[in-house]
Amino acid sequence: MSLFNVFDITASGMSAQSVRLNTTASNIANADSVSSSIDETYRARHPVFAAEMQKAAAGQSDSVGVRVLGIVESDKPLNVEYAPHHPMADKEGYIYKPNVNVIEEMTNMISASRSYQTNVQLAESAKNMLNKTLLLGQR
Repeated sequence: MSLFNVFDITASGMSAQSVRLNTTASNIANADSVSSSIDETYRARHPVFAAEMQKAAAGQSDSVGVRVLGIVESDKPLNVEYAPHHPMADKEGYIYKPNVNVIEEMTNMISASRSYQTNVQLAESAKNMLNKTLLLGQR
């Protein structure tokens, strides 16, 4: 594997972690929303990642990065609350809140941020190694 492939791998990792950060931010932003219908209630979303092993196995690439297959909604049950005086209550007096656990989302955000930072540091290290390699030829 070439040292230049490290940049492709870290770029795919940073892109994937960026998607993870955005979906986590969306989940946190909608955590306190309220709806009067199960169908209209926000559901937590999470990205699904996959290693790009097919390209490497087919000989198209020496590097194996990561890609986002898609974003899926959580199937955890919604939070249902009896609040007959709430303006968004349905005819039975229930309101529906998202299935977002803010503590889990904050943990995801910290993890994604650190993974992104690790990819940046890896790219920086690869750049420094390439610069040192180029300087070897000058002496």
